[in-house]
Parts: sequence; C-alpha cells; structure tokens
Amino acid sequence: MRVLLIEDERELAETLRGALERERFVVDVADRLSVAREAALLAPFDLVLLDRTLPDGDGLSLLPALRERHPSISVIVLSARSGVADRIAGLDEGADDYLIKPFSLDEMFARIRAVRRRPADLAGEEVRAGHLVYDLSNDEMSVKGAPFDLPRRELRALATLIKRRGRTVLREVLEQAVYGFDDEVQSNALDSHISRLRRKLAEADAGVEIHAMRGVGYLLREVL
Repeated sequence: MRVLLIEDERELAETLRGALERERFVVDVADRLSVAREAALLAPFDLVLLDRTLPDGDGLSLLPALRERHPSISVIVLSARSGVADRIAGLDEGADDYLIKPFSLDEMFARIRAVRRRPADLAGEEVRAGHLVYDLSNDEMSVKGAPFDLPRRELRALATLIKRRGRTVLREVLEQAVYGFDDEVQSNALDSHISRLRRKLAEADAGVEIHAMRGVGYLLREVL
C-alpha cells in the first residue's frame, strides 16, 4: 500500500512516516497542499492521511481533486480541530474517517484497517493465484494457509503483480508501487527484488511464477 501523508509538523510527520514504514507501507510526505497536489498526479496512492491546517490552506480543499484522480482512494483526516462541526465538515467533504490529534499510533492503524475493510474500497477481500493468497484488507500474503512474510518492497512488488495476475505489469508501475519519491533507486534494484521473490515463491511451492517481459516489465502466472 502506498500512502500520501500530508502533514506540515515535521516531527509528527517523521514519527508517522517511521511507524508506517515499519508496517511495510510505502510513504511519501507532503508538507503543503501544493506539494500534495503534484504528488497525487504522479503516483497511484491507496491511502491519504490528511492534516487540515496547512501553510497554504485547509486540507479538505484537496479532497475533490483526490477523489477525481483516484476514485477508490481512502482518506483519513488527522486534525486538532475537534469540534463537531469540524468533524462533520470533514466527512461531508468526502473523508472516510476523522482522527483527532493527539492520537495513539495503535488507534491510527486501527482506523486504517477499518477503512481498508470497507467493501466499496475493494473489488474483493482476497486475490488468489496458485497456492498464493493476498488478503487485501490486512495486506498479508499466505501460501497454502501459512503466512508468507516478505520485506516491505518485495511485498509491494508481489501485491502489484498478483492484483494484475496474467497481465504484464510495466516496470514503471512496479517502481511506483515499491519506491517513494525520496528513495534512491539503483538501475537494477527492482530486478533484485524480483529475483528474490522468484526464489522465495519456488521454495514455498506457491504455484506461481514471475516472468520477465524483456524491456517491458514482469508478469505473474500460475504454474500449470
């Protein structure tokens, strides 16, 4: 899952970013509306954590553009503006949830899990290929019912491939899913992740293979 965190308090932003990355999210941080608008045009985000009080305006003003660009995106407002009218405004503008500052990280992750479980945001709760199952609501992989644990970037690559199983996924699409804007990416980094995934899938007898489409991208298909 790729997250756009829109927060101008640097210390809080770094705390949240670290917590999200430890849970294997890919995270990009924007400290103002103008930066967030540009980011939303460049990458396919799954979740936005949105502060309201930003240097260049109310974060809620970004919601119409976000919904137009990414109709199924989940949005959780993070704000110290705790009045009933403020919360109603956030939800009426299209936010999926409204979390009042200060909040605990445990509560934030519970809210994230909740919005991801909503049927409107998911075409289905599980994606299957061979013996491999991807649980979208919990962002977890399993093989033959046993957990298939992966490092964050390998998980992001495999999630992108299984959701498009049987179709070629362009390199740039995979790179957008795996890396944030601030990540330094070497030319062969994606290929290294895919190589390790192939080995782990074979060792786990996952019943799927990842094929390279030379010069284009990769394709995940079931082993016949």
